[in-house]
Amino acid sequence: MIRKTRLGLLSALVGLALLVAACSSSQPSPTPSQPVSTPGSLPEVQTTPSPSPTPVRPPPTPTPNQAVSDVTVVDTTIASVPLEGIAFDTFDGSFVRLPDATDELILRLRDVIPPLNQPLYIEIDEVDYLDPDDLVLGYSSGDEHYAYPFQILNFHEFVNEEIDGVPVLISYCPICRSAIVFDRRVDGTTLTFGNTSAVYESAAVAYDTNTGSYWHQPGGKAIVGPLTGKRLTPLPSITTTWEEWQSLYPGGLVLSTETGYQRPYERDFFARFELTLNQRGFSFPVSEVARDSRLAPGAHVLVVLAGDSAKGYPLDDLGDATINDEVGGENVVVFSMESGPSGAAYRPSLNGQELTFEFKQGHFVDVETGSTWNLAGMATAGASEGESLEPVPILFTFWFGAVTTYPDIVLYSP
Repeated sequence: MIRKTRLGLLSALVGLALLVAACSSSQPSPTPSQPVSTPGSLPEVQTTPSPSPTPVRPPPTPTPNQAVSDVTVVDTTIASVPLEGIAFDTFDGSFVRLPDATDELILRLRDVIPPLNQPLYIEIDEVDYLDPDDLVLGYSSGDEHYAYPFQILNFHEFVNEEIDGVPVLISYCPICRSAIVFDRRVDGTTLTFGNTSAVYESAAVAYDTNTGSYWHQPGGKAIVGPLTGKRLTPLPSITTTWEEWQSLYPGGLVLSTETGYQRPYERDFFARFELTLNQRGFSFPVSEVARDSRLAPGAHVLVVLAGDSAKGYPLDDLGDATINDEVGGENVVVFSMESGPSGAAYRPSLNGQELTFEFKQGHFVDVETGSTWNLAGMATAGASEGESLEPVPILFTFWFGAVTTYPDIVLYSP
């Protein structure tokens, strides 16, 4: 193990029977939510049945709330989105809209999906539960490389971490498959994030323990509370398969399943969830923007973030390819891989020279020097061997997550 953790197994066994029942089929079965911190059941509230016949989040095991600030509930007098568009998942096949939610319900649901603080990491050769095509969210800082398997993030969604002196938020929403890394600092203050158990536009909503503000996960934007309108700074990351990540970073570290919670991390409850989404529709309230017909809602999209601009690249359509493009007035190159699918984006400039890329004989190759590059933006052969391109922040997500987060998004057309 790489780091000690303060997270314990306290009360993890309380709901073990629920998880065993939930894991008896390929899709999790609806399980009534249990008390988080006090005996008794959730308060009686008017719930709205989900239109989907199956739940879209793994039923949680009851766990104690993380430590939070003195803020008890969110200040709904400040908001940038319609409050009725925010819905709390009650984990019984129903949801409760924010205006209808009692303070007690809001507090009971807080961190039912527990975030991770001070996580443990293991070496690659210690990982024994991932298949080659399982997806991971990768973050690198200097010579340090970390992989966060979707199968663990399914059950936690937010990881508060500090890497190389930078407080980062590893964030993921399984129901819109949005994976992105943010800097946790806002106006000089480092924020710590938890999980509201709510969604907006069918994407996870976090809260910060500093002010209680609500944050829309894919865009890292505060939508309710004192910090409304603030945005977290996105950081470069990579989403790819476990097999590919191992080949890129053989000395890297992987988030350990020893999280302090008992969860069936060996199973991916959301494998091929895009098929369910495309066939059955949304399980939580969404606006018409989510139904943008340019792509299927469950299409995988790599959103390149440059300046104030966002441009989407349809990974399912691109397959193995390079795209030399411009986003927000900046030259970028997108590396796309059919496996996963996966991708990354870089500034195509090296030592003052602008490079043009193509996918040739199974490799990313620059035209100017003939060097071969990998998905991590490193030249593995040729005149530039050992050199690295500067990465550009990206959001990996389903199409509906991209277009609801960035309604003015430009979609790249091959």
